[in-house]
Amino acid sequence: MALFSLDNGCVSLVVSSLGGSVLKFTAYTPEGELPLLRPAVVSDATPALQSGCFPLVPFGNRVNQNRFSFEQQDYRLSANTDWDRHYLHGDGWLQEWQCVEQGDEVLHLRYQHENGPYRYQVEQYFTLHQHQLSIELAVEHTGEKPMPYGLGWHPYFPLTAHTRVQASAAAYWREAEDWLAGEQAALSEEMDFNQPGPLPRHWVNNGFSGWNGEAEIQWPEQGARLRMNTQPACPVYFLFVSDPAFDPGYQFDFFCLEPMSHAANGHNMADLGGLRRLAKGQRFSQTMLLSYSAF
Repeated sequence: MALFSLDNGCVSLVVSSLGGSVLKFTAYTPEGELPLLRPAVVSDATPALQSGCFPLVPFGNRVNQNRFSFEQQDYRLSANTDWDRHYLHGDGWLQEWQCVEQGDEVLHLRYQHENGPYRYQVEQYFTLHQHQLSIELAVEHTGEKPMPYGLGWHPYFPLTAHTRVQASAAAYWREAEDWLAGEQAALSEEMDFNQPGPLPRHWVNNGFSGWNGEAEIQWPEQGARLRMNTQPACPVYFLFVSDPAFDPGYQFDFFCLEPMSHAANGHNMADLGGLRRLAKGQRFSQTMLLSYSAF
């Protein structure tokens, strides 16, 4: 396992080969370094769930009952953690990535998956430019039979007393049993982030549809904002706020806004919910840009 550091004098980044995860992303300000993602222990042993951000590949979230049918073939997925009965967030966040190239402002990692229904190679490119971090995921299917793919990220952002979030949406999925996405519903006042607003201080674990792929997080106490832009525009984001009843010791000090190229459980939707069909040798990519500015 290894750690990789990038720094351009405006922002700094530390990435771990474990899970291809970000452990540190900070901006240099007159007051010192400002965390733009949840600070993590900078160690090559830090698991992705304790990081600042990790990739979702070959898709994000969960598939209902770990089962789906695709092109007249039935597939069964296996749980990949000991605390969730679902195959959660794919494989990349749990595995070791290899470094292909590193410079002062650029890092290229690769992971190859060769067992189970999904066989693929995925590249992750980190690039710093002024006050911006670009992360690109590019996946190539290597299996013999075509499969449905999706990409995304699971970033953890600092949550302060006055944090405000703006991320447009048309509707959201209610949470069902076992943390699955349930039925769609109209946005309630508490769950409407079409305009900048505060986050609930209780458990939230919901996907939002009709997104334009852009979001903004404001930290008024620090006079700071972070803009998220996805290319191509992700149609779905997940919002997660934990709760001390579920996670003892949680102090409402972080939240997640997870861009995804597809809907959760898209495998069991008639239109695949935005998942991409990839035959052997085919690939697609997704980019997330995180841009810091003061106000």
